[in-house]
Order: sequence, then C-alpha cells, then structure tokens
Amino acid sequence: MKVIVISIRKFLLSIVLLAICSTVLVCSCYVIKDAMAQIPEKKLPIYCVDTQEKKIAISFDAAWGDAYTKNILDTLDKYDIKTTFFLVGFWVDKHPDLVKEISDRGHEIGNHSSTHPKMSLLSKEQIKQELETTSDKIEKITKKRPVVFRPPFGDYNDTLIDTASSLNYYTIQWDVDSLDWKEIGVEHVVDRVVKNTKNGSIVLFHNNAKYVSEYLPLVLEKLKSQGYEIVPISELIYKDNFSMDSTGRQKKNN
Repeated sequence: MKVIVISIRKFLLSIVLLAICSTVLVCSCYVIKDAMAQIPEKKLPIYCVDTQEKKIAISFDAAWGDAYTKNILDTLDKYDIKTTFFLVGFWVDKHPDLVKEISDRGHEIGNHSSTHPKMSLLSKEQIKQELETTSDKIEKITKKRPVVFRPPFGDYNDTLIDTASSLNYYTIQWDVDSLDWKEIGVEHVVDRVVKNTKNGSIVLFHNNAKYVSEYLPLVLEKLKSQGYEIVPISELIYKDNFSMDSTGRQKKNN
C-alpha cells in the first residue's frame, strides 16, 4: 500500500512539473515572438524583379579604366540594346566625353559613388556627399540626373538604403554576377551569365573587364535567342507600390 501511495505521489509530481515546464515554454515562446516583432527588418537593395515577362537588365560598373568602353557601346548598338552604366565620380572626371557618349547613345547612367568607398562605414552626411557630388557631375554633362545607385563592393546597411531613398535613388544590386573581374576566360563568363539569368534578373559586368569585347556579343546573342528583352534598370524595376522579399526580389503590390 505504501509503495502505491509513493507511486501516486511521484505521478502527481510529474504532472505538476510537466505543467510548469509547459507554461514556461509557452511564455518563453511569446517573449521571443514579441522580441522578434520589435526587431526592425533589414533594409535591402533591389537584387532582381519578380515578373512574368522575359525582361532583364544588364549593367556595367565603371571605376577604373576605359579601354573597352567604346567597343562595348558599339556592340550594344549592333544588337540594338540599351543598358545601365554605373559611374564613379573620379571616372566621370577623367572621361567626361565618354560619359556624354554613353548618354547620347541612349544608355542609362547610374551613380556608383564619388570615391568608391565602403559606404556602410560612412555617416549619413558622408553618404549624401558621395551621392550628390557624383550626380551633380553626371547631370552637368548629360542634363540628366541619375535615379539608380549601386554601392561599391555591393556594401550597404540600413542607413545607406534610407539615405539613398531620401534623395530619390533606387539602390541596385544584382542577382547574376558575371565574375568577369576574375579574368577566368570568355567561356566561363558566358556560361555563368546564361545559366543563371531568369525573368527579372539584373546582370553585373564591368566596363574594363579583360575579355568583355569577346564575351559580350556571345552573351547578348544567347540571351536574345532565349527570348529575353534587355532594358536599362530603371525600365525593369517598379518605381512605386512595391515590396521586397527577404532575398531582395522586388514585387509589385496588387
């Protein structure tokens, strides 16, 4: 009889402990949930666009060198394609004639900072100076002010996204990196870009990549043969009434 009583007590104690643990667990979940809800979402640039259309954008970053830029422009003319060139301020200073030619040939010019710094390390005022100094230079030459901005090194934080937005820039990244700066070879770039491009993609190239004159025609031919329409970035992205998913894909709100 004594053994039975002890067993019952142990059983009841187990139930009480289980109930206490369950209550603590539930409370902890609510606490964690509330804490998570109070953490602001990280701001994201636009990596690509959610669209059913076979439409993509190709971009060239220009910071150092100009050796292949006219050849790029000639190739783009040959295939009747317009793209976006992101220019750094000191590149604009060195090559004002090319800046004007890029614009005159119908391509979009984007802002790529003034001195090519890691902009997540800058203050809000320093970010403003980096952006506005370069846009002023570009506007003086082309009579057009950039509306898209790409941070050097793809480096950003919430302050950068918010500051750029307050100055009416759309901050742009990419979802297809050609890795042309690695100078691995023509075939590598072509395969990488064609394999990874999809509706709404933004492709990253560099104007002074070693093999750009060779790989660019091949990439354009393959993408066009797959039915892609290639447009400047500002013609691909949504300008208003949009949201961003956790991968940086821009979506049009219904």
